[in-house]
Amino acid sequence: MNDSIYPCLWFDNQAAEAADFYGSVFKETEVTQKSPVAINMELHGQRFMLLNGGPMFTVNPSISFFVVFETDKELVYAWEKLREGGTELMALDEYPWSKKYGWVQDRYHVSWQLSYGKLADVGQKFTPSLMFVGEQNGKAEEAIHFYMSIFDESKIHGILNYSEEDPDTEGNVKHAQFNIRNYVLMAMDSSLDHNFSFNEGISLVVSCKTQEEIDYFWAKLTKGGQEGMCGWLKDKYGVSWQIVPAILDNLMTDEDKAPRVMEAFLKMKKFDIETLVKA
Repeated sequence: MNDSIYPCLWFDNQAAEAADFYGSVFKETEVTQKSPVAINMELHGQRFMLLNGGPMFTVNPSISFFVVFETDKELVYAWEKLREGGTELMALDEYPWSKKYGWVQDRYHVSWQLSYGKLADVGQKFTPSLMFVGEQNGKAEEAIHFYMSIFDESKIHGILNYSEEDPDTEGNVKHAQFNIRNYVLMAMDSSLDHNFSFNEGISLVVSCKTQEEIDYFWAKLTKGGQEGMCGWLKDKYGVSWQIVPAILDNLMTDEDKAPRVMEAFLKMKKFDIETLVKA
């Protein structure tokens, strides 16, 4: 499992409920760590964090999850489950890029693009897809190169631009697939009038083994962006990241140490590993 980068989903104290729900939607799911603050789970071997963050932020479709299904039955089952109490954003139908595809926002506002295809074509069952809208529209390709300049083991798999015939801005990114640290991401521009943009509802967590790594990613990703508390930041495109020490999981599962560790990192912006270990 590649868990050096993984998504964090923000919930208004519904993380446990959502974890149970996603466990019923997708096969091969397992809760690996549970606390009142956050739940870590694996979906088909991929790590997700579900955070009980409160009412401050709500997930929106600026970041959705592209999900590959190799059987029609599995896709239809997930579609029916996800749209219960949710909203269809694009009908489940045949499209030029897939014989069966649909985009749905579930009851917790998390968006999923379900597509029939071969897992080998993407390399991941679940892939975060970033939609650049509003002030960020037209910056998807620039952002891809920005991320690739920061992370190692990066590669562009393909960038498809809008043509003159498409109902969007010619030359903008229609669909792109790339990876950073061997983690696959997708990106697109949209010139439509959307009532959302990137926010803390979905963030990308970067797990770091050393303080040097934390310092590096913090400096690179906050350039032109914004520092937050507890390892959170926004990059210059508004995408939220968490730069966290890998050891934090072990520290937070130590019942004696966890309260002191939490007290320490609540005072931090950028994480300091030595201070956490000594807490």
